[in-house]
Amino acid sequence: MKFIADFHIHSKYSRATSPNMDLEHLDKVARIKGIEVLGTGDFTHPEWFDNLKEKLEPAEPGLFRIKNQESKVKNNETRFILTSEISCIYPKKNKVRKIHVLIFAPDFQTVEKINTQLGWIGNLKADGRPILGLDAKELAKIVLNISEDCLIVPAHLMTPWFSLFGSKSGFDSLEECFEDYSKYIFAGETGLSANPVMLWRMPDGRKITLISNSDAHSPQKIGREANVFDTGLSYLAITDVIKSKDPQKFLYTIEFFPEEGKYHYDGHRNCEISCSLEETKKYNGICPVCGKPMTIGVLSRVEELADRPEGFKPENAIPFKSLIPLEEIIAEILGVGVGTKGVEKEYKDLIKKFGSELGILLNVSISDLKSGTLPEISEAILRVREGKVHVEPGYDGFYGKIRIFSEGEKKKVSGQKTLL
Repeated sequence: MKFIADFHIHSKYSRATSPNMDLEHLDKVARIKGIEVLGTGDFTHPEWFDNLKEKLEPAEPGLFRIKNQESKVKNNETRFILTSEISCIYPKKNKVRKIHVLIFAPDFQTVEKINTQLGWIGNLKADGRPILGLDAKELAKIVLNISEDCLIVPAHLMTPWFSLFGSKSGFDSLEECFEDYSKYIFAGETGLSANPVMLWRMPDGRKITLISNSDAHSPQKIGREANVFDTGLSYLAITDVIKSKDPQKFLYTIEFFPEEGKYHYDGHRNCEISCSLEETKKYNGICPVCGKPMTIGVLSRVEELADRPEGFKPENAIPFKSLIPLEEIIAEILGVGVGTKGVEKEYKDLIKKFGSELGILLNVSISDLKSGTLPEISEAILRVREGKVHVEPGYDGFYGKIRIFSEGEKKKVSGQKTLL
Protein backbone atom coordinates (compact mmCIF):
# COMPACT_ATOMS: atom_id res chain seq x y z
CA MET A 1 0.00 0.00 0.00
CA LYS A 2 1.35 3.41 -0.96
CA PHE A 3 0.92 6.14 1.66
CA ILE A 4 2.46 9.36 2.99
CA ALA A 5 3.55 9.68 6.64
CA ASP A 6 4.57 12.64 8.79
CA PHE A 7 5.90 11.40 12.13
CA HIS A 8 7.08 14.54 13.93
CA ILE A 9 4.52 17.10 15.08
CA HIS A 10 3.58 18.78 18.35
CA SER A 11 0.35 19.01 20.31
CA LYS A 12 -1.25 22.11 21.77
CA TYR A 13 0.65 21.32 24.99
CA SER A 14 4.00 22.29 23.46
CA ARG A 15 5.28 25.85 23.61
CA ALA A 16 4.53 28.16 20.69
CA THR A 17 1.92 25.86 19.16
CA SER A 18 -1.57 26.50 17.84
CA PRO A 19 -4.51 25.71 20.14
CA ASN A 20 -5.88 23.77 17.15
CA MET A 21 -3.22 21.09 17.52
CA ASP A 22 -5.79 18.61 18.80
CA LEU A 23 -6.78 15.25 17.35
CA GLU A 24 -9.90 16.48 15.57
CA HIS A 25 -8.11 19.27 13.70
CA LEU A 26 -5.11 17.06 13.00
CA ASP A 27 -7.30 14.35 11.49
CA LYS A 28 -9.20 16.83 9.31
CA VAL A 29 -6.14 18.69 8.01
CA ALA A 30 -4.11 15.51 7.46
CA ARG A 31 -6.79 14.33 5.01
CA ILE A 32 -6.73 17.67 3.21
CA LYS A 33 -2.94 17.49 3.00
CA GLY A 34 -2.90 13.85 1.87
CA ILE A 35 -1.19 12.45 4.98
CA GLU A 36 -2.36 8.92 5.79
CA VAL A 37 -0.13 8.28 8.83
CA LEU A 38 0.51 11.07 11.33
CA GLY A 39 2.63 11.09 14.47
CA THR A 40 0.79 12.00 17.65
CA GLY A 41 3.70 14.00 19.01
CA ASP A 42 4.13 14.79 22.71
CA PHE A 43 3.07 11.43 24.16
CA THR A 44 5.15 12.22 27.26
CA HIS A 45 2.78 15.05 28.29
CA PRO A 46 0.27 13.65 30.84
CA GLU A 47 -2.78 15.56 29.59
CA TRP A 48 -2.07 14.86 25.94
CA PHE A 49 -1.41 11.19 26.67
CA ASP A 50 -4.74 10.95 28.52
CA ASN A 51 -6.36 12.60 25.51
CA LEU A 52 -4.79 10.05 23.17
CA LYS A 53 -5.97 7.12 25.27
CA GLU A 54 -9.46 8.55 25.53
CA LYS A 55 -10.02 9.46 21.87
CA LEU A 56 -8.00 6.90 19.90
CA GLU A 57 -8.79 3.27 19.22
CA PRO A 58 -6.67 0.54 17.64
CA ALA A 59 -6.68 0.29 13.85
CA GLU A 60 -3.95 -1.76 12.16
CA PRO A 61 -1.30 -3.20 14.58
CA GLY A 62 0.48 -0.30 16.30
CA LEU A 63 -1.62 2.34 14.53
CA PHE A 64 -4.68 4.18 15.83
CA ARG A 65 -7.69 6.13 14.60
CA ILE A 66 -10.13 8.51 16.23
CA LYS A 67 -13.06 6.76 17.87
CA ASN A 68 -16.63 7.11 16.64
CA GLN A 69 -15.75 8.38 13.18
CA GLU A 70 -18.69 8.65 10.82
CA SER A 71 -18.85 5.72 8.43
CA LYS A 72 -18.52 7.99 5.40
CA VAL A 73 -14.91 8.82 6.30
CA LYS A 74 -13.97 5.40 7.70
CA ASN A 75 -11.95 4.52 4.63
CA ASN A 76 -10.25 7.92 4.54
CA GLU A 77 -9.47 8.45 8.20
CA THR A 78 -6.02 9.35 9.48
CA ARG A 79 -3.92 6.70 11.16
CA PHE A 80 -1.95 7.91 14.18
CA ILE A 81 1.40 6.50 15.30
CA LEU A 82 2.70 7.15 18.83
CA THR A 83 5.64 9.57 18.76
CA SER A 84 7.21 12.20 21.00
CA GLU A 85 10.23 14.50 21.01
CA ILE A 86 12.57 14.91 23.98
CA SER A 87 14.95 17.82 24.51
CA CYS A 88 18.12 16.47 26.14
CA ILE A 89 20.34 19.14 27.69
CA TYR A 90 23.39 17.82 29.49
CA PRO A 91 27.17 18.25 29.90
CA LYS A 92 29.48 15.89 28.07
CA LYS A 93 33.19 16.19 27.37
CA ASN A 94 33.41 19.71 28.79
CA LYS A 95 30.58 21.05 26.64
CA VAL A 96 26.86 21.56 27.15
CA ARG A 97 24.98 19.38 24.66
CA LYS A 98 21.48 20.17 23.43
CA ILE A 99 19.96 17.33 21.41
CA HIS A 100 16.36 16.79 20.31
CA VAL A 101 15.39 13.13 19.94
CA LEU A 102 12.24 11.66 18.39
CA ILE A 103 10.82 8.47 19.91
CA PHE A 104 8.46 6.00 18.18
CA ALA A 105 6.50 3.57 20.38
CA PRO A 106 4.36 0.57 19.35
CA ASP A 107 1.55 0.80 21.93
CA PHE A 108 0.12 2.67 24.91
CA GLN A 109 1.58 0.20 27.43
CA THR A 110 5.09 0.95 26.19
CA VAL A 111 4.44 4.68 26.35
CA GLU A 112 3.21 4.39 29.94
CA LYS A 113 6.46 2.67 30.96
CA ILE A 114 8.55 5.30 29.12
CA ASN A 115 6.63 8.13 30.76
CA THR A 116 7.01 6.59 34.20
CA GLN A 117 10.79 6.34 33.93
CA LEU A 118 11.25 9.75 32.29
CA GLY A 119 8.97 11.27 34.92
CA TRP A 120 11.52 10.27 37.56
CA ILE A 121 14.11 12.37 35.74
CA GLY A 122 12.23 15.57 34.87
CA ASN A 123 8.92 17.41 34.80
CA LEU A 124 6.87 15.99 31.93
CA LYS A 125 3.98 18.37 32.63
CA ALA A 126 5.98 21.52 31.87
CA ASP A 127 6.00 21.16 28.09
CA GLY A 128 4.84 18.80 25.34
CA ARG A 129 8.49 18.54 24.41
CA PRO A 130 10.04 18.09 27.87
CA ILE A 131 13.52 19.29 28.73
CA LEU A 132 15.47 16.59 30.53
CA GLY A 133 18.99 16.68 31.93
CA LEU A 134 19.57 13.30 30.34
CA ASP A 135 22.35 12.08 28.08
CA ALA A 136 20.92 11.12 24.67
CA LYS A 137 22.63 7.75 25.04
CA GLU A 138 20.89 7.16 28.37
CA LEU A 139 17.55 8.13 26.81
CA ALA A 140 18.10 5.52 24.11
CA LYS A 141 19.08 2.97 26.75
CA ILE A 142 15.94 3.61 28.83
CA VAL A 143 13.57 3.49 25.86
CA LEU A 144 15.06 0.48 24.10
CA ASN A 145 15.27 -1.51 27.33
CA ILE A 146 11.53 -0.98 27.71
CA SER A 147 10.84 -2.17 24.15
CA GLU A 148 13.23 -3.05 21.37
CA ASP A 149 10.41 -2.18 18.97
CA CYS A 150 10.82 1.50 19.81
CA LEU A 151 12.70 3.66 17.38
CA ILE A 152 15.14 6.40 18.39
CA VAL A 153 15.61 9.12 15.77
CA PRO A 154 17.81 12.22 16.25
CA ALA A 155 15.67 15.16 15.16
CA HIS A 156 16.55 17.85 12.56
CA LEU A 157 20.12 16.62 12.40
CA MET A 158 21.91 19.75 11.25
CA THR A 159 20.30 22.81 12.89
CA PRO A 160 22.86 24.79 14.93
CA TRP A 161 20.91 24.47 18.16
CA PHE A 162 19.32 21.31 19.57
CA SER A 163 20.57 18.73 17.09
CA LEU A 164 23.02 15.84 16.91
CA PHE A 165 25.36 17.54 14.43
CA GLY A 166 24.54 21.15 15.34
CA SER A 167 27.41 23.62 15.20
CA LYS A 168 26.56 25.12 18.61
CA SER A 169 25.92 22.14 20.87
CA GLY A 170 26.13 18.91 18.91
CA PHE A 171 28.63 16.17 18.13
CA ASP A 172 30.74 15.21 15.13
CA SER A 173 29.44 11.64 14.87
CA LEU A 174 26.72 9.25 16.00
CA GLU A 175 29.25 7.27 18.01
CA GLU A 176 30.42 10.34 19.91
CA CYS A 177 26.83 11.00 20.98
CA PHE A 178 25.31 7.56 21.49
CA GLU A 179 28.49 5.53 22.09
CA ASP A 180 27.69 1.79 22.21
CA TYR A 181 24.02 2.54 21.50
CA SER A 182 24.83 4.11 18.12
CA LYS A 183 24.28 0.66 16.55
CA TYR A 184 20.60 1.04 17.48
CA ILE A 185 20.21 4.39 15.74
CA PHE A 186 18.81 3.44 12.35
CA ALA A 187 17.47 6.80 11.17
CA GLY A 188 17.89 10.55 11.43
CA GLU A 189 15.64 13.45 10.47
CA THR A 190 16.86 15.84 7.78
CA GLY A 191 15.11 18.92 9.18
CA LEU A 192 13.98 21.98 7.24
CA SER A 193 17.46 23.44 6.73
CA ALA A 194 19.07 20.35 5.19
CA ASN A 195 18.19 17.77 2.57
CA PRO A 196 19.54 14.29 1.76
CA VAL A 197 22.01 15.44 -0.87
CA MET A 198 23.73 17.52 1.80
CA LEU A 199 23.75 14.74 4.38
CA TRP A 200 24.99 12.12 1.90
CA ARG A 201 28.33 13.93 1.94
CA MET A 202 28.78 12.88 5.60
CA PRO A 203 29.68 9.33 6.73
CA ASP A 204 26.79 9.09 9.18
CA GLY A 205 24.42 10.67 6.67
CA ARG A 206 25.05 7.68 4.41
CA LYS A 207 24.95 5.11 7.20
CA ILE A 208 21.47 5.80 8.57
CA THR A 209 18.10 6.14 6.85
CA LEU A 210 17.10 9.76 6.32
CA ILE A 211 13.49 10.56 7.12
CA SER A 212 11.70 13.89 6.80
CA ASN A 213 8.91 15.33 8.91
CA SER A 214 7.12 18.65 9.32
CA ASP A 215 7.84 19.35 13.02
CA ALA A 216 4.49 21.14 12.73
CA HIS A 217 3.37 23.57 15.43
CA SER A 218 0.10 24.37 13.61
CA PRO A 219 -2.20 22.19 11.48
CA GLN A 220 -1.37 24.15 8.31
CA LYS A 221 2.28 23.05 8.53
CA ILE A 222 1.52 19.31 8.52
CA GLY A 223 3.16 17.54 5.59
CA ARG A 224 5.56 20.32 4.62
CA GLU A 225 8.11 17.51 4.92
CA ALA A 226 7.06 13.86 4.87
CA ASN A 227 7.84 10.29 3.82
CA VAL A 228 6.33 8.17 1.02
CA PHE A 229 6.11 4.41 1.60
CA ASP A 230 4.82 1.40 -0.30
CA THR A 231 4.49 -1.22 2.41
CA GLY A 232 2.06 -2.77 4.88
CA LEU A 233 0.06 -0.40 7.02
CA SER A 234 1.27 -1.22 10.53
CA TYR A 235 3.79 0.04 13.08
CA LEU A 236 6.29 -2.76 12.51
CA ALA A 237 5.97 -2.60 8.73
CA ILE A 238 6.84 1.11 8.85
CA THR A 239 9.70 0.84 11.33
CA ASP A 240 11.14 -2.22 9.58
CA VAL A 241 11.30 -0.30 6.29
CA ILE A 242 12.97 2.62 8.03
CA LYS A 243 15.53 0.30 9.59
CA SER A 244 16.23 -1.63 6.39
CA LYS A 245 16.33 1.42 4.08
CA ASP A 246 14.61 -0.62 1.38
CA PRO A 247 14.11 1.62 -1.72
CA GLN A 248 11.39 -0.70 -3.00
CA LYS A 249 9.26 0.10 0.05
CA PHE A 250 10.59 3.51 1.12
CA LEU A 251 9.97 5.37 -2.13
CA TYR A 252 11.15 8.90 -1.31
CA THR A 253 11.06 11.76 1.16
CA ILE A 254 9.34 15.10 0.67
CA GLU A 255 11.66 18.00 1.52
CA PHE A 256 11.69 21.75 1.90
CA PHE A 257 14.07 23.53 -0.39
CA PRO A 258 16.76 23.67 2.34
CA GLU A 259 17.61 27.29 1.56
CA GLU A 260 14.20 28.17 2.99
CA GLY A 261 15.20 26.81 6.41
CA LYS A 262 16.09 29.20 9.20
CA TYR A 263 19.72 28.14 9.46
CA HIS A 264 20.93 27.36 5.96
CA TYR A 265 23.56 30.12 5.65
CA ASP A 266 25.83 31.48 8.36
CA GLY A 267 25.00 34.87 9.77
CA HIS A 268 24.09 37.25 12.57
CA ARG A 269 20.43 38.24 12.70
CA ASN A 270 20.91 41.25 14.99
CA CYS A 271 23.08 42.86 12.34
CA GLU A 272 21.16 41.36 9.39
CA ILE A 273 24.35 39.74 8.11
CA SER A 274 23.98 36.64 5.93
CA CYS A 275 27.08 34.83 4.68
CA SER A 276 27.92 32.09 2.21
CA LEU A 277 30.73 29.64 2.92
CA GLU A 278 33.25 31.83 1.16
CA GLU A 279 32.16 34.96 3.00
CA THR A 280 32.33 33.20 6.38
CA LYS A 281 35.90 32.18 5.66
CA LYS A 282 36.70 35.74 4.62
CA TYR A 283 35.40 37.07 7.95
CA ASN A 284 36.80 34.13 10.00
CA GLY A 285 33.31 33.48 11.35
CA ILE A 286 33.10 36.93 12.95
CA CYS A 287 30.28 39.35 12.20
CA PRO A 288 31.79 42.26 10.21
CA VAL A 289 29.36 44.70 11.83
CA CYS A 290 29.57 44.01 15.58
CA GLY A 291 32.61 41.75 15.88
CA LYS A 292 30.73 38.91 17.62
CA PRO A 293 30.79 35.28 16.42
CA MET A 294 28.20 34.49 13.75
CA THR A 295 25.81 31.55 14.01
CA ILE A 296 27.33 28.87 11.79
CA GLY A 297 24.58 27.41 9.66
CA VAL A 298 23.88 24.05 8.13
CA LEU A 299 25.81 24.51 4.91
CA SER A 300 29.08 25.30 6.70
CA ARG A 301 28.54 22.53 9.21
CA VAL A 302 28.01 19.99 6.43
CA GLU A 303 31.20 21.18 4.75
CA GLU A 304 33.04 20.72 8.03
CA LEU A 305 31.89 17.11 8.48
CA ALA A 306 31.83 16.02 4.84
CA ASP A 307 34.15 13.40 3.39
CA ARG A 308 32.53 13.38 -0.06
CA PRO A 309 32.30 16.14 -2.69
CA GLU A 310 29.23 18.24 -3.33
CA GLY A 311 26.64 16.34 -5.37
CA PHE A 312 27.77 12.87 -4.23
CA LYS A 313 24.99 10.24 -4.17
CA PRO A 314 25.43 6.83 -2.53
CA GLU A 315 24.17 3.69 -4.23
CA ASN A 316 21.60 2.84 -1.55
CA ALA A 317 20.15 6.34 -1.30
CA ILE A 318 16.42 6.89 -0.81
CA PRO A 319 15.35 9.56 -3.36
CA PHE A 320 13.71 12.84 -2.40
CA LYS A 321 11.50 15.53 -3.93
CA SER A 322 11.59 19.19 -2.91
CA LEU A 323 8.27 21.02 -2.73
CA ILE A 324 6.78 24.40 -1.86
CA PRO A 325 3.46 24.40 0.05
CA LEU A 326 0.48 24.97 -2.23
CA GLU A 327 -0.72 28.05 -0.36
CA GLU A 328 2.67 29.69 -0.84
CA ILE A 329 2.53 28.97 -4.58
CA ILE A 330 -0.95 30.48 -4.88
CA ALA A 331 0.08 33.49 -2.78
CA GLU A 332 3.00 34.25 -5.08
CA ILE A 333 0.79 34.11 -8.17
CA LEU A 334 -1.79 36.38 -6.55
CA GLY A 335 0.83 38.73 -5.15
CA VAL A 336 -0.72 38.55 -1.66
CA GLY A 337 0.11 36.93 1.65
CA VAL A 338 -0.58 33.37 2.72
CA GLY A 339 -3.81 33.23 4.73
CA THR A 340 -5.64 35.91 2.72
CA LYS A 341 -9.12 35.25 1.37
CA GLY A 342 -8.06 34.95 -2.26
CA VAL A 343 -5.46 32.31 -1.42
CA GLU A 344 -7.86 30.42 0.83
CA LYS A 345 -10.56 30.35 -1.85
CA GLU A 346 -8.27 29.06 -4.60
CA TYR A 347 -6.71 26.51 -2.23
CA LYS A 348 -10.12 25.11 -1.28
CA ASP A 349 -11.21 25.01 -4.92
CA LEU A 350 -8.14 23.03 -5.90
CA ILE A 351 -8.57 20.58 -3.01
CA LYS A 352 -12.22 20.08 -3.98
CA LYS A 353 -11.25 19.36 -7.59
CA PHE A 354 -8.18 17.19 -7.05
CA GLY A 355 -8.44 15.66 -3.57
CA SER A 356 -5.38 16.62 -1.51
CA GLU A 357 -2.53 19.14 -1.43
CA LEU A 358 0.28 16.62 -1.79
CA GLY A 359 -1.62 14.88 -4.57
CA ILE A 360 -1.75 18.19 -6.42
CA LEU A 361 1.91 18.99 -5.85
CA LEU A 362 3.19 15.51 -6.68
CA ASN A 363 0.85 13.54 -8.90
CA VAL A 364 -1.89 15.46 -10.71
CA SER A 365 -0.95 15.89 -14.37
CA ILE A 366 -0.10 19.36 -15.59
CA SER A 367 -2.76 19.06 -18.30
CA ASP A 368 -5.39 18.37 -15.64
CA LEU A 369 -4.12 21.27 -13.56
CA LYS A 370 -4.29 23.59 -16.56
CA SER A 371 -7.93 22.68 -17.05
CA GLY A 372 -8.68 23.14 -13.35
CA THR A 373 -6.90 26.37 -12.46
CA LEU A 374 -5.04 29.29 -14.01
CA PRO A 375 -2.12 28.34 -16.28
CA GLU A 376 0.19 30.41 -14.06
CA ILE A 377 -0.52 28.12 -11.12
CA SER A 378 -0.01 24.96 -13.14
CA GLU A 379 3.22 26.42 -14.55
CA ALA A 380 4.37 27.25 -11.02
CA ILE A 381 3.71 23.69 -9.83
CA LEU A 382 5.64 22.33 -12.82
CA ARG A 383 8.59 24.58 -12.05
CA VAL A 384 8.62 23.45 -8.41
CA ARG A 385 8.59 19.80 -9.50
CA GLU A 386 11.58 20.54 -11.73
CA GLY A 387 13.40 22.52 -9.03
CA LYS A 388 13.37 25.72 -11.07
CA VAL A 389 13.03 28.22 -8.24
CA HIS A 390 14.81 31.35 -7.02
CA VAL A 391 16.17 31.18 -3.48
CA GLU A 392 17.36 33.62 -0.84
CA PRO A 393 18.84 31.44 1.93
CA GLY A 394 17.71 31.69 5.54
CA TYR A 395 20.20 32.39 8.33
CA ASP A 396 20.44 32.68 12.13
CA GLY A 397 16.72 32.15 12.75
CA PHE A 398 15.35 33.96 9.68
CA TYR A 399 13.47 31.80 7.18
CA GLY A 400 14.78 31.94 3.64
CA LYS A 401 12.70 33.25 0.76
CA ILE A 402 11.71 31.08 -2.19
CA ARG A 403 10.27 32.56 -5.40
CA ILE A 404 9.10 30.66 -8.43
CA PHE A 405 9.00 33.54 -10.88
CA SER A 406 11.67 36.20 -11.23
CA GLU A 407 10.62 39.82 -10.86
CA GLY A 408 10.54 40.26 -14.62
CA GLU A 409 8.36 37.21 -15.10
CA LYS A 410 6.04 38.19 -12.28
CA LYS A 411 5.08 41.36 -14.09
CA LYS A 412 3.82 39.22 -16.96
CA VAL A 413 1.71 36.95 -14.75
CA SER A 414 -1.95 37.47 -15.55
CA GLY A 415 -5.16 36.35 -13.96
CA GLN A 416 -4.76 37.93 -10.52
CA LYS A 417 -8.01 39.85 -10.86
CA THR A 418 -9.82 36.71 -11.93
CA LEU A 419 -8.81 34.89 -8.76
CA LEU A 420 -9.32 37.86 -6.48
